[in-house]
Amino acid sequence: MTTYPPLPIPEAALKELRVSDDSGRVMEAFAAGSANDHVDSVGSPLRCCLRPIREGERVALVSYAPLRRWAEERRVRPGAYDECGPVFIHAGECGGPDGNRTGYPFARPGALRTLRRYDADGHIVGGRFFEIPEDAEAGFDAAFAEAFVEPDVVLVHVRALEYGCFHFEARRP
Repeated sequence: MTTYPPLPIPEAALKELRVSDDSGRVMEAFAAGSANDHVDSVGSPLRCCLRPIREGERVALVSYAPLRRWAEERRVRPGAYDECGPVFIHAGECGGPDGNRTGYPFARPGALRTLRRYDADGHIVGGRFFEIPEDAEAGFDAAFAEAFVEPDVVLVHVRALEYGCFHFEARRP
């Protein structure tokens, strides 16, 4: 079991994103692997249930602002650190991550990530480049431990280095 539980997009946010995303666009669902799948989504990460997309699933590519939503819950203002980017979600309710899942999601050894650290006001207080090692769970655990040793860090976002896509977050235990 992971030391720092990876958190998916919260259900309340998913409900809103399935109507209109964080850039104000209406959700456009499509079947993964179909002729309407203009991004070849099969195998891409689903941020609602933290697993890869399977062929034929009804999904959507939406804009998501994780820090903005986190900050709104806490009535703080992240200012310029607010980011909005593309994520895949199921087009309908999916039940979230499998309760039997272990390890960190999308943890392919050699994949490049950034780990961005935020304080209680939603301001960035550091970050680091992270190449997922062979022992992905131990690598993530060590990277999160390094982040949370700083007393101001309350939240860490994991993003893909290549596209900047949000993958998941971890919070101070």
